[in-house]
Amino acid sequence: MDFLSSHLLTTILFFPVLAALVILFLPGGEAKLIRWTAFVASLVPFALSLVIWFNFDKSAAGFQFEEQYVWYQALNSTFHLGVDGLSLTMVLLTTLLTPLALLASFSISEKVKAYFMLFLLLETGMLGVFMALDLLIFFVFWEVGLVPMYFLINQWGSANRNYASLKFLIYTMAGSLGLLLAVQMLGVAFGTYDLVALFDKWPYAATLPNVALGGMSIATVKTIAFWAFVVAFAIKVPVWPFHTWLPDAHTEAPTAGSMILAGVLLKLGAYGFLRLVLPFYPMQAQQYAWALAFLAVMAIIFGAFGAYGQTDFKRLVAYSSVNHMGFVVLGIAAAAKVAGTADAHIAMNGAVLQMFNHGLSAAGMFFLVGVIYERTHTRNLSDFGGLFPLVPVYGGILIFTSMASLGLPGLNGFISEFLVVRGAWGPLPVFTALAMIGLLFTGAYILKGIKDVLHGPLNEHWAHGEHKLTEINTREILVMAPLMALILWIGVWPAWILDVINKAVVRLF
Repeated sequence: MDFLSSHLLTTILFFPVLAALVILFLPGGEAKLIRWTAFVASLVPFALSLVIWFNFDKSAAGFQFEEQYVWYQALNSTFHLGVDGLSLTMVLLTTLLTPLALLASFSISEKVKAYFMLFLLLETGMLGVFMALDLLIFFVFWEVGLVPMYFLINQWGSANRNYASLKFLIYTMAGSLGLLLAVQMLGVAFGTYDLVALFDKWPYAATLPNVALGGMSIATVKTIAFWAFVVAFAIKVPVWPFHTWLPDAHTEAPTAGSMILAGVLLKLGAYGFLRLVLPFYPMQAQQYAWALAFLAVMAIIFGAFGAYGQTDFKRLVAYSSVNHMGFVVLGIAAAAKVAGTADAHIAMNGAVLQMFNHGLSAAGMFFLVGVIYERTHTRNLSDFGGLFPLVPVYGGILIFTSMASLGLPGLNGFISEFLVVRGAWGPLPVFTALAMIGLLFTGAYILKGIKDVLHGPLNEHWAHGEHKLTEINTREILVMAPLMALILWIGVWPAWILDVINKAVVRLF
């Protein structure tokens, strides 16, 4: 127990890899055993994340549960892990959504062993980004998460999966090249990749000598690193106009892949802005805050317009992610504009909470699209219609989750979007006002989706015979139940999570 208590983060991080190795040696024909082994194993990191959450000191400064081991001494890079309120919130989200996504994957019947192993490896990649306190380790885990998601889309996706998976990989790798350049330059310039050490050295960077990179000054190194970070994280969020890989990846990915892609992977880019760009580059971030706000507003508006124009149910939900992540970026831009003020703290609280909230509602929406697709083998909204009398339980869950995505007061989406708008109104009033256009059309595309699926004249095709639509089953309800509980809990009483986020935000910014 003493070993576990002093190595909680490494246990959470690598337990999915251990589980994947166990699955590797299970008989390939035992699909049920493989599914349950992966699901039960994924509950362990979640349980340990709860242990950290309840033992986390919200009032303490700095990182907690730190672990540091020699890794690459020649480069002065160490395997350094730790969490603060910002990263712990994302770790909790990741370890919660992974077992739910695996439970949602029980219908996978082809190449079951490879599927569940890839999913567990993907969890390790995502967790590593949130826990890493070394830039080189951060980059390694950033890349580790790409490979499993590529294969999940490519091997278990829909008809156009080859195109979507390649586009996903090319876009993300393009950003990663700049990220690697920035990480290497900072490591050479400062003599360390350790984030804690970099935070200490950064204010005195002007006194450092020119580095052996063509004789560039430290100011030039920092400028190049700033833009490399911004582009890499903007592609990952994704910020308009770098968003075009997202609808294709979502539409072609298997249901659980879309749940994790929307729920966690998109958050890696926003987390990069919060962890690296704003703390390291407050002046540049303030200077270009208007540009980031412009891109955020374009994502909010065009994401909403794009969602409203879709006839594919899954593609509608995919564009909604562009719309909702735009509010995260707007909150980051507002905090960059007036760092250290009350408005900045409110906007940043809203941005981080929006990351968590969107993870819940988007994962739920993609799962519900998958539920109806498995029964009808179509995602075309015009093929549905009037299904509420046939599947009232499914319809009620879909309406509840859609209202959270819409931002209905009393549910979680309202809290985070309100905080972003409230915090951004002072420093960025014009952009915030324009964002309300997207907020209006958010309601429009959500209601359109509900209307086309559940209301109107009943499509008799689904009412009789072999095509008769069946109700959502117990396993599928169990996937949605924790998401719905958290959606309501945060909507009614957000203090339990905002208290953790706010203390981290105030100390960092």
